[in-house]
Amino acid sequence: MLLQRRNLPTWAALAGMTQTVPALSSRAQAVADELKNHGASFFDELSANTHLLQTELEDALAELVAGGIVTSDSYAGLRALLVPSSKRPSTSRRRGRRAGLFGIADAGRWSLTRRAPRLDATAGKSKGTDPELVEFVARTLLRRYGVVCWRLLAREAQWLPPWRELVRVFHRLEARGEIRGGRFIAGLSGEQFALPEAIGLMRSVRQKAHDGALVSVCGADPLNLVGHLLAGAKVPNQAGARVLFRDGAPIAALVGGQFNALEPMDDAAEWAARSRLLRAHGEYAQTDTADSAA
Repeated sequence: MLLQRRNLPTWAALAGMTQTVPALSSRAQAVADELKNHGASFFDELSANTHLLQTELEDALAELVAGGIVTSDSYAGLRALLVPSSKRPSTSRRRGRRAGLFGIADAGRWSLTRRAPRLDATAGKSKGTDPELVEFVARTLLRRYGVVCWRLLAREAQWLPPWRELVRVFHRLEARGEIRGGRFIAGLSGEQFALPEAIGLMRSVRQKAHDGALVSVCGADPLNLVGHLLAGAKVPNQAGARVLFRDGAPIAALVGGQFNALEPMDDAAEWAARSRLLRAHGEYAQTDTADSAA
């Protein structure tokens, strides 16, 4: 699960305090006002109430979706916006059940996303002054990584609370005995904090004999720390990128279909690494295609 629904208001509050609503075109503003006044609406309802042509309404919805202002209650609506207008089926010439597969008119309802109210300068608060929000982020980082240090924040969103405010929460959790503080990862400066169960896992990994097994990890996975905690050029946090590990150390990466060796290797080792990355990338592409077709 990428995001639990019960935590959505908290994340929206954190992001909304630093984000501003983008400037909208007149057509997009008309659609946003219609959704605000009448709630979730179908495509034909929006077309009738805003008096926009179908192509104009599609462009307005695409603008609102790109700005994070509007969403659809089904993936079909968002996928329909990704299909070029020249390839979308005409609503006046439908034949069979599959004719409307990418039809935006049949894609369900559109509604405004719940946006957190932005704090003004007179409120006297910022995203870092709410202790509950900061503790929520601190616990989330601990669950994600097991061990947290200041350098990990470089991989996270810029609107998260700064490290100085997270440290206060970590010290409080350490005083309660919920987490451990210390130096768990060699070569890193600054304070580090870890979950008690993470310490045992790290010790078991350190005592495990190297077997040379190759493990491919998605670039969007939290394990992709190349260029942050691990040496080497940064691998983008994208689902299409891959990082190859051997005995816990990164040895190669696949970015944009290009193979990059992160350490010197002979022809046989490079062939094995390249094959493993391409095979994992192909499995991801097949899975993504199947999900899109579904």
